[in-house]
Amino acid sequence: MRISELSRTSGVAVATIKYYLREGLLHEGQLTSATQAQYDESHVARLRLVRALIGVGGLSVAATREVLDQLDNPPESTHDLLGAAHRSLGPAVDEEVDTRAAESVLERLGWRVQGADRQAVRQLAAALAALEAADFPLPEDDVISYAHAMREIAEREVAGVPVESTEAAVRYMVLGTVLVEPLLLALRRLAQVDASARRYGTR
Repeated sequence: MRISELSRTSGVAVATIKYYLREGLLHEGQLTSATQAQYDESHVARLRLVRALIGVGGLSVAATREVLDQLDNPPESTHDLLGAAHRSLGPAVDEEVDTRAAESVLERLGWRVQGADRQAVRQLAAALAALEAADFPLPEDDVISYAHAMREIAEREVAGVPVESTEAAVRYMVLGTVLVEPLLLALRRLAQVDASARRYGTR
């Protein structure tokens, strides 16, 4: 299909497709002349993925490029796949952040986090520090309760990782991280509305 048909099929404007091609988010089509190329269903699928990552996932072009690189060049270890997904998707955190509060939480939980996964520890530390800075500190017991709820979700997610291929596992972990987090946030807010209505009543 030509780029105009690719645009109609995918629902992505031609100008946007050309931008994705320039940015390396979409692989080149098969050249049929100096100015024309043919595209196929792989381009449609990649466009839908890119739109999901940038749209629903809220990723930048640079972060989307990293995610796509992981999908195309996956690590060998299934555990390393998750670490790679988290490293490219999580917010950047100063490596010098004080992690003592986060370490205290992890020690109580008995969670073992090593190596590359330390980025998530720094993210937790930064989140706790932000709460303190806003004069809205959470008691550690509350943080532990949140952690237990997240652990239950994480166990279900990790148990669902496909084992038939590395590519399937990467796709599951990356998209599960990017696209499920907005779902979790929406469900949390709806749960708050429901809890408030039950506790305080509605007009």
